[in-house]
Amino acid sequence: MYYLVYGFLYLCSLLPLPVLYLLSDFFYFVIYYVIGYRKQVVLDNITIAFPEKSVKERKRIAKDFYHKFIDSLVETIKVLSASDAFFEKRFTGNWQMINQYYDQHRSVQLHLGHTFNWEWGNIQVVRKIKHTFLGVYIPIHNKSINRVFKKLRSRSGAVLLDAGRMAREFLPYRKSMYCLGLIADQSPGRIDKAKWFTFFNRKTAFTAGPAKSAITNNAVVLFASIERVKRGYYHVTFTLAEENPKTNSNEDALTKKFVRFLEATIRQHPDMWLWSHRRWKHEWKEGDMDGDNGAQ
Repeated sequence: MYYLVYGFLYLCSLLPLPVLYLLSDFFYFVIYYVIGYRKQVVLDNITIAFPEKSVKERKRIAKDFYHKFIDSLVETIKVLSASDAFFEKRFTGNWQMINQYYDQHRSVQLHLGHTFNWEWGNIQVVRKIKHTFLGVYIPIHNKSINRVFKKLRSRSGAVLLDAGRMAREFLPYRKSMYCLGLIADQSPGRIDKAKWFTFFNRKTAFTAGPAKSAITNNAVVLFASIERVKRGYYHVTFTLAEENPKTNSNEDALTKKFVRFLEATIRQHPDMWLWSHRRWKHEWKEGDMDGDNGAQ
């Protein structure tokens, strides 16, 4: 089954990007207007985040999100056959922000949210930095699709770490010069271990894992924001969050700083974030760990 799936997607990836975007336009219409995939979840999330906006404005954000979401899927398929020159032209960034720490013999952690197109970012960052790049992933239940995604995510040489075995798989690299990329806005796997922070004026569960890792290893923490310059072109900006987290920060303070950064990024480009996941499915209860207080 894997070879059938991979072969089909590889053939699709050979299509010129403008043709893939025509397919994206078609599937956008089907998914938004016909199937309505998670439409209510998306609209509910946008309403929570932007109660001050009109219904018309929120629907506009939703439509733009779906369009960019489908674009990101066809762009990810393109990864299977795209050349290095393709990414060099279409995904730029201030890579020296990372490389300067390699020259200082410092490891780095990159914290970012689910903003499009993080899959292209994963490919390009490996090519542009001096560190060994470690990417954390959550396995997809379908084994064939999971193998395809592992192949495309590691095509530039990224080392993939299974999120479920993160601690064990990370050990061989802990003393090396690494750059660890983390999608840090995931909903916590164990809600009883979650820290709660104010996110879009609502207490929201976050995992302290990224901050804990940075503090334990005293890795430089950079926050990443991805901007879509135009269709098929992106620019990532890395911003220093904390240079010496072991001595200058704590888990709550570092996580809160990321939450504030993430919210500001989403407010700037609301259609670029993955609204289709149920980010507010858990509700704050009295007695839950309040990260806002711990960050004081």
